[in-house]
Order: sequence, then C-alpha cells, then structure tokens
Amino acid sequence: MRVLIVRLSAMGDIIHAMPAVAGLREAFPDCEIDWAIEERWSSLLTALPDGSSTSSRTLSQEQPLVNAVHSVHMRHWRRTPFSNNTLREIRALRAQLRSAHYDHVIDLQGAIRSALLARISGAKVRAGALHPRELPARWLYNVKAHTPARHVIEQAAEIVSASVGRPISPSEQVPFPHSPAAEQWAEDITRRVSTQFAIINPGTGWGAKRWPSERYGALASALAKHGIDSLVNAGPGENKIAQEVCRGNPNAHVVECSILQLIALTQRSALFVGGDTGPVHLASALNIPVVAIFGPTDPARNGPYAGRFTVLRSPESKRDHSRRTEPEAGLLNITVEQVTDAALRLLGVPA
Repeated sequence: MRVLIVRLSAMGDIIHAMPAVAGLREAFPDCEIDWAIEERWSSLLTALPDGSSTSSRTLSQEQPLVNAVHSVHMRHWRRTPFSNNTLREIRALRAQLRSAHYDHVIDLQGAIRSALLARISGAKVRAGALHPRELPARWLYNVKAHTPARHVIEQAAEIVSASVGRPISPSEQVPFPHSPAAEQWAEDITRRVSTQFAIINPGTGWGAKRWPSERYGALASALAKHGIDSLVNAGPGENKIAQEVCRGNPNAHVVECSILQLIALTQRSALFVGGDTGPVHLASALNIPVVAIFGPTDPARNGPYAGRFTVLRSPESKRDHSRRTEPEAGLLNITVEQVTDAALRLLGVPA
C-alpha cells in the first residue's frame, strides 16, 4: 500500500498530524508513506539534503517517519499564480505524484489548495474530513471522514482510519529527524548553561496569544534563583521579543535556530514554556515537560496531548481566532507566580 499525506503547513499543525501518521506506520509497517509539505517546514520530516528524499525512499535516522518528502512551494505559487515558473513547477509536481501511483491520499489540512493537491495525485482513494476547514474541499474527496473527536490529533487519526478502513490510534512515539550537524550545534549551546535548563518561547502566531515578554522575563529570573538557566527561542522576526525576556537576566540567553537545531536543543531541555505555538507542540511531541499558557485558543482542541504538561488558561478567556495584536484579556489573568509554580512542579524543584 502506498499512501500520500498532505499537510502543507503550519509547524504546530504538521506536528499535530504526525502521531496519526506514526500510528499508520505502526499498523502497516510495510506501507510506503510519503508526505507533501511546504518546503520551509520539511525539516520536521527530513534532515536529508533537498531532493535526495524522493530518490532514497528508505527510512533512516535522518528521515524516520516517511519514505519520501515532496516539497511544495504553495506560498510562492499564490504570489505568482500565472507565471511560467509556477505553472512549470505545478506540472512537475503533478507528474512526480502521478508517477508514484498512490493507493491513498489523505488530506489532513482541509483546505481547497491541499484538496486540489490530493486530487492531482491521481490516487484511487482521496480522504479528508467531512467538515473540512474550507468547506468546498470536501467535494474533492471520495472518502469523507466523520471527526467527532475533540483534539486535532485524534481528528487526524479519524481521517486516516477512514481512508484505510481500519481504526488507527495516534502513536505516543513520534520520530523526528536526526541531524549530526544540529546535534553538534546543540551540544555547543548547552555547554554554556546549567545542566538542567528551560527553553522559553515567548513568540506566537499572533499577538492575542502572546503572554507579555516582561512576565516571561520574571519567570526566567525566578527559575535562575533555583539554579535553572533559560534559553529563549527567537523564531523569525521574534528577536526583539526574546531580547526583552533576557533584559536584566544574566541566566537567560537568546537562541535563534533552524528547525533541526530546535529539535536537537529541545530534546536536551528539562522544561519548555510557551503559548499555543509550534515549538511548544514540538516539545510536547518529544515528551519534554511543558507549561503551556493559553488564551483565546482552546487547549482541549490544540493543546499538549501526551507526556507531562500543565496547561494554564483563565476561565475568562473566550475562544477567538481573530488575529489581534494585543494579548487577549483572559491571558493577562495568568500570573508569573502561577507559571513559576507550574514550572517548578514539573521540574521536581521545591518552590
């Protein structure tokens, strides 16, 4: 059986799809599973050089979950939809997917663009959610899955189950790619901090989900009193926020890293603290203890799923996915003391 997974973006959503795919791998160990993904997120699946994934097709430490990765340039195509280069790349991708002769294509994104990609693959079975994120996408599936589960990880497993006609449970062991260069980088970074260190991730996809930087800074200061250094992860465009966390904290240090480096660094951490964002979901998937600070999004649907974690969310927070720039009012009810206490409990350190 040959299966194509379509989940193009974003970081947290891709990570939430991976347990269902790992569960499929456990149920059908001889199954060939490929993945179509936006190029900038492909490092979540492979540490192999560009283009070598589809030629090797062999599971390895560098590419442990899927046999091949198809890099898709959807963001670029949307900017220049009618250019000769865009049309040429789309035709090449279509030919590549069709030549693989997939039996099943499983759209875990539920968008029109991902459903169209599933359609052009030529697979016999095209599965997606009965009620996808973009409703017209459903008309491009010939298997429509009921997804009554609350958490998106379980919903992904429901779609996979419908596609293959057999119950698939999300796996608790999700393999991530291993990069020797990233491992060496992480070793060099961690030599400069305490043996037991925390990673703080102050950035989020939009401002309403972002707990204030000065509160993360106070958290770092509180952890330092217990001998715990903090590495503050700065994603693209987040260096200023990370610097604000570190201001006045000699035991807090900004790190800017690639996805592969973040995987290697997170695996070495004792604790991860942040909001509803991709790096927090990565830490949860790696079974690192997590303190997740939630505001307008629902942790029962999008929060940590496995391992040891504490979710903090004010009863006054209302579910709202509006891309507001200011922190949601309920989020501001979460205090530094609450986050510090949760962190120390997960670390096993007396308050």
